[in-house]
Amino acid sequence: MVRWILHIDMDAFFASVEQLDNPELRGKPIIVGGQSCRGVVSTCSYEARKFGVHSAMPTVEARRLCPHAEFLPGRMWRYKEVSCEIMRIFGEEAPVVEQLSIDEAFLDVTGMERLCGDVRNIGWRIKERIKNEIGLTCSVGLAPNKFLAKMASDLQKPDGFTIITHEKARDFIAPLPVTKIFGIGSAARNTLLQYGIATIGQLAKADKRIVQKVFGKNADKVQLLAQGLDDRPVVPETAPKSIGRETTFEKDLFTFDECKAAILELSGQTGFRLRKKGYSGRTVTLKVKFKDFKTITRSISSEGDISCDEEIFVLAVKLLQGVSYQNGVRLLGVTVSHLQDGSCGTLGFEENTKLLQRNATIDNLKKRFGENIIHRGGRHS
Repeated sequence: MVRWILHIDMDAFFASVEQLDNPELRGKPIIVGGQSCRGVVSTCSYEARKFGVHSAMPTVEARRLCPHAEFLPGRMWRYKEVSCEIMRIFGEEAPVVEQLSIDEAFLDVTGMERLCGDVRNIGWRIKERIKNEIGLTCSVGLAPNKFLAKMASDLQKPDGFTIITHEKARDFIAPLPVTKIFGIGSAARNTLLQYGIATIGQLAKADKRIVQKVFGKNADKVQLLAQGLDDRPVVPETAPKSIGRETTFEKDLFTFDECKAAILELSGQTGFRLRKKGYSGRTVTLKVKFKDFKTITRSISSEGDISCDEEIFVLAVKLLQGVSYQNGVRLLGVTVSHLQDGSCGTLGFEENTKLLQRNATIDNLKKRFGENIIHRGGRHS
């Protein structure tokens, strides 16, 4: 049976939702993201992209490039609401859906020819339904596997539909630059150029020893992708590998106490998300981005599963003690990984039952009144 995978990606999703809800914003450059001098662009409309604005760009730079744009803080609750409607349509049109993020998903439509005559019809019907029922546009890629489908959806944005057939897949991607393969950035591209490798087709035929030098243990995987081969299945409801929170500060942090206070707040946010989703974990990771944008991560594992805020905080502070922060900390993040179903506490607190009860009480308040209703405070050793 011929395998067919759809990748559907909403066009400038956050900005498009803002334009949908406020007709006065349509046709104008819209930039959604952090509003402070330390903020970062989450999404921008295609009208703003004409001026060089893009996602992950500092808001200060976006204002310089496009000062006449509408800068909006974003409404995540609304984006999630629209996302649910989009995913509902996907689920009604395809038997297997793997949601990748709030605004994109893979759909396995293998064998659907028996119902619709041509799998292309499914892609067109989904585009039409999203436009008619929700009022947004999306870009669609249809191909034999996930790699090709995701690449295809990105080739004719916005509102595009690109089909890569089994027979023409390798020839189709051969002339494209190697950076079209996810994970190949400018550094790898520059190294490949030293060997005369600039396109995907050249990478597909390259000497394996060269590919090994550039990509190490991932060499075989990268070269298979360059040949248009990818056997990963579409997997619905993938369990998260980690849960965490991070924050960028208005002003850089320079002292241990400042960083410790921020970690206390992040530990509470991470713990709440863990318990809300019914998970505990073994490994705590601390992410630190410095004033010069250099980023490091440090991890530590507990003897057993943890999910309480205090347990996460204790381990995160141990990691902080090994970090030099005197040059200024721009961002901190706390993440728990190696997740298991169920929440528990195991670090040996003297009153573990009371600890769990206190966390449960805080969780109930946050669920009723919002996550910002309570902020952690106090001293921990």
